[in-house]
Amino acid sequence: MTLYDRHRAVAPDWTALYYKDPIEITHGEGRRVWDADGKRYLDFFGGILTTMTAHALPEVTRAVSEQAARIVHSSTLYLNRPMVELAERVAALSGIPDARVFFTSSGTEANDTALLLATAYRRSSQVLAMRNSYHGRSFSAVGVTGNRAWSPTGLSPLQTLYVHGGVRTRGPFARLRDAEFIAACVEDLEDLLGHTHDVAALIAEPVQGVGGFTSPPDGLFAAFREVLDRHGALWISDEVQTGWGRTGDHFWGWQAHAASGPPDLLTFAKGIGNGMSIGGVVARAEIMNSLDANSISTFGGSPVTMAAGLANLTHLLEHDLQGNARRVGGLLIERLRALGAGVPAVREIRGRGLMIGVELVRPGTDDACPEAAAAVLEAAREGGLLIGKGGGHRTSVLRVAPPLSLTVAEAEEGAAILGEALSHA
Repeated sequence: MTLYDRHRAVAPDWTALYYKDPIEITHGEGRRVWDADGKRYLDFFGGILTTMTAHALPEVTRAVSEQAARIVHSSTLYLNRPMVELAERVAALSGIPDARVFFTSSGTEANDTALLLATAYRRSSQVLAMRNSYHGRSFSAVGVTGNRAWSPTGLSPLQTLYVHGGVRTRGPFARLRDAEFIAACVEDLEDLLGHTHDVAALIAEPVQGVGGFTSPPDGLFAAFREVLDRHGALWISDEVQTGWGRTGDHFWGWQAHAASGPPDLLTFAKGIGNGMSIGGVVARAEIMNSLDANSISTFGGSPVTMAAGLANLTHLLEHDLQGNARRVGGLLIERLRALGAGVPAVREIRGRGLMIGVELVRPGTDDACPEAAAAVLEAAREGGLLIGKGGGHRTSVLRVAPPLSLTVAEAEEGAAILGEALSHA
């Protein structure tokens, strides 16, 4: 009985596996991983944008080992030095004044906590979200996810209304110039707020991750913020995939809309732990402290994960991986655009830093082609490259998001493999 057979016997049907012949990844180093058959791959997906710096980064593995030898777990009922130290650094980096930090075990839980804080603070269960968005798999996170493929139920504890603006090149405003696009989205938001009761918050990804690495023109959320402020609504920036410098130009995705200043709440996860389970929320003290009941976290802020996060963040900052994402990411996206120019199925290659989407369609149309995306995914794997896929239009976008330490040589190698896969598929 194969491992795949055993997996199918005990795992839910809705936990998807990549590839017709799924692979077991046994170990990794740097930007490379190996499967159970000994085949080596260049990793351009990082466990869904989670291996942020490198596989088996010595500083992180050492920090985990040393902390585990002291104590693995204590909960938030006790003082926790690694948690306080990481919270101090995250608060300072967030840009949010008088910031407080609450750690969770995942991005889903972080967004769930942010929604709890916003609705409690505003005394309203009405939330705005973006079309094509994804915020996690909990009941409340699904309730603000604007992507049908990742929303298994229409039931929700929240009243959610969806706003235009997350996808620049599709939808009713796609043909407008950037300034006109922003103005149309703001008008839509104003109209929407005119038909609702008090709204608690808008939750939005600066770059939509699962939605296919789509983003609005810079400045959209600054314009939204002016409207939200007039209505007393909060802004939650979901930085689970965009945080820690991945977009290259900015440390946080919200900074592309910096005229508005920092968001009221910021959520993070994935890359900070480099594979360890860390998520969290940053918020102004008055919002974070607005809950009027007790709360704890059993696993959020674990000493081991906090030690890993501290080591990982230190490495990221000391080696300017944000700058590397900007430089190498810029090279990679231009290389992919050159390779994709001769492929009729490539509709658009977009992205920022090391967060790149390749959207595929049926040649000569704007119709999504998930079959092509699946074929390219398989062909890239055969060539020794791991990538992801997503998109709000029937999973037709290839997602490219390597660790931020990617070298120029590795970018060229990966682009060549992906170009070959695009041509064949």
